Amino acid sequence: MNVNPYDWAETFRQCYDKAVTLYRLGNRQANSYFNAEETEFLAALGHTAQEVYDFAEDWVKYEAPAFATVVLIAAARRDFFMTIQKCQPPARKISMNELPAKEAAVAGFRWLPRIMAKARSKLRGEMPDDLMYGCGGDRAFLRSVNIHPADFLRVVWAAHDDDHKIIEYVKQRAG
Repeated sequence: MNVNPYDWAETFRQCYDKAVTLYRLGNRQANSYFNAEETEFLAALGHTAQEVYDFAEDWVKYEAPAFATVVLIAAARRDFFMTIQKCQPPARKISMNELPAKEAAVAGFRWLPRIMAKARSKLRGEMPDDLMYGCGGDRAFLRSVNIHPADFLRVVWAAHDDDHKIIEYVKQRAG
């Protein structure tokens, strides 16, 4: 499956809709959702079947996040993958042990250390299968500080490894 730069989002939507349908039908095997061509398409965007599965699962269970949010998150990852990683997949996945605890806080913001690490991992394509950027905890945190999940990814990207820039942005938005 070719990745047409003009209409990639529509093809991504078709994959997402397929995942939602399969999840509703009871299929819980993310690796069975997409054929080789679709898997290749997702990989060309820097995505995996597991990531699409996670969004479909949350949509079916919680009606969140909406597809508009999913595609904006996908676009941020795609842009990072193409621009920074030059379409090269990451060498590794992070371990769940590398993440800050859910209770960890910085500047009075519980969850912020964790979501910063998750955002970096999402941008780099290093998410382990049992971790989701945009999960319920992420959504609750980002909603509480008035930041869209895709905007947070782009802020993390722009900040590079400077946590202070991210923290200051969060403080401004939460103000």
